[in-house]
Amino acid sequence: MPQLSDRVGLFTDSVIRRMTRISNQYGAINLSQGFPDFDPPQPMLDRLAQVARQGPHQYSITFGAQNLREALARKQSRAIGRAVDPDREIVVTCGSTEAMMCAMMTICNPGDKVMVFSPFYENYGADTILSGAEPIYIPLVPPDYTFDLSLIEQGFRDGAKAIIICNPSNPCGKVFTRQELASIAELVIRYDAFAVTDEVYEHLVYAPARHVYMSALPGMFDHTITCNSLSKTFSATGWRLGYLIAPAQVVEGAKKVHDFLTVGAAAPLQEAAVAGLEMPDSYYEDLCALYTEKRDYFLAGLDRIGLKHNVPQGTYFVLLDISDFLALPRFSGWTDLQFCEWMIKDIGVAAVPGSSFFKEPVNDLIRLHFARQKPAMDEALARLAKLKDFLS
Repeated sequence: MPQLSDRVGLFTDSVIRRMTRISNQYGAINLSQGFPDFDPPQPMLDRLAQVARQGPHQYSITFGAQNLREALARKQSRAIGRAVDPDREIVVTCGSTEAMMCAMMTICNPGDKVMVFSPFYENYGADTILSGAEPIYIPLVPPDYTFDLSLIEQGFRDGAKAIIICNPSNPCGKVFTRQELASIAELVIRYDAFAVTDEVYEHLVYAPARHVYMSALPGMFDHTITCNSLSKTFSATGWRLGYLIAPAQVVEGAKKVHDFLTVGAAAPLQEAAVAGLEMPDSYYEDLCALYTEKRDYFLAGLDRIGLKHNVPQGTYFVLLDISDFLALPRFSGWTDLQFCEWMIKDIGVAAVPGSSFFKEPVNDLIRLHFARQKPAMDEALARLAKLKDFLS
C-alpha cells in the first residue's frame, strides 16, 4: 500500500468519541461525550414533522437556507448590538466543528501560527494541523484558569495570525470576563490578527458570570470569526447545524471552503431549526435556569461522595481531580486514560481523560458532563459513590 499522508500521523482519533464507543460496549452511563438525553424544543419537533411530509428534501443554497440565515442574523444582531448581514456575513455549516475548520482553512496558510488556550477542545489541535498551521499553546492556569497576557502578546510578536477562544470554555467551564476579552482584543487589533471564537455554550453561563461576545467589543467585528451551532442551545447535537459569522471578506472565502468540504447542511433540518430561533428570549432564560439546576444538583452529589472537582462558570462539564486515586497502590503508574477505561468497566460511568485537552502533561483530571435528566444523574452518582471505597 502507498504511504499515507504525514498529517494523519500527527493526531489521534477523538478520545471523547472513543469513550462513547467503549461506554456503549459495556453499558455504562455516558458522561463523557457532551450530549443531552432529552429532546429539542417542541416547536422544532413539530416543524420537523411537517417538513418530513412537505419538504424541502433537496439541496438548499450551499451556504445556508435564506430563512435560516435571516433568523440567525436577527438573533446575533440582538446579541452583539450590530446588524449582521444574512447574505454576506453568515455561512451555515455542518456543526460548529465544520465552522471552525472552515475558519482555519480560510485564514491560514501552511506554516502560519495560531494560538490555542490549553486546556482546549480536542478538535482545535487537529484543525490547526489539517489547515497546515502551527499551534502555539497558551496555558490556562487552574484553579481559576487565568492566563498570562504577555504570552499572548509574545505569540503575536512571533507572527501568530489568530487566537482561538472557546468561551465558555470546554472542558474547564471558564467564562472569560469582559476585561480579559478586552485585553486580548486590544492585542488582536494592534497586531492586525483574528480572534476565532467558539461560542456554542453562550447560553449556558451561570450567575454571576456573564457571556461577552468578542465581536461586540469596539473594533472587533472586523477581526472576529464567530463559530457557533444550534446543538447545545437546542439540545440537537445530532442535527449537525452550525454557523460562522464574520466580516464579508472572510465569509466570501469561507463559503468557498464550505462548499467543497460538505456542499451544505441538511435542508429539512435547516427548515425545522428556524422554529427554534423564532422562540422568545425567555427560552434562553429557561434553558440557563435548567442547566443551573442540573449543575448545582450534580456538584452537590459529587460533594456528598467526597470527590474533588472544579465549579464550572459555564458549559455542562466538570473536571474531577483523581490525584488521590492515582496515588494509591491499586492504581500505581496508571494514566488518566487507563483510569477512565477502568471506570467504564468497573464503576459503570464513562468520563474523558483530561490529558486529551491539555498540551501540558496533565494526568490527574477527568471530565464529566451533567446534561442528563435526574434519574440518570442519580444512577451515575450512585455508581460513582463506589469510588469512596478506595479512599476509605
